Amino acid sequence: MTDDPCPDAVAPDLDHIHRLAVLARDRLPPPFDDIARGVALRVEDFASDQQTEALDIDDAFALSGLYEGVPLSEKSVMDQPHAPDMIWLFRRPLLDEWAARGNVGLAELVAHVFVHELAHHLGWSDADIAAIDRWWE
Repeated sequence: MTDDPCPDAVAPDLDHIHRLAVLARDRLPPPFDDIARGVALRVEDFASDQQTEALDIDDAFALSGLYEGVPLSEKSVMDQPHAPDMIWLFRRPLLDEWAARGNVGLAELVAHVFVHELAHHLGWSDADIAAIDRWWE
């Protein structure tokens, strides 16, 4: 007999988080669904050192999502893309926040972070998002 009440339980892996984000994307209403499909999606355990350093973040657990790219509000047809627009989701910070909150489902949290990063792709600032989204309070 083991002390673990759920010996077969495992933390959701990278693929599971990715599937939750794709599900959130697929549930977006038009025209946001097509816009979201134009942004690459990547899930990693943590942000890279370069990503956290660029944002002046000391603790990798403090970053659960990131948009990298040129917001639609700043793009020009004359621009030559250097890399695809990308939404990054970071599994370990997401799982830690999910466990710490205890009052929100993992799918809801992943969807919220995904939509937050998509809003940055649309050109919204954190202040713009916070003005209409009280979810974090």
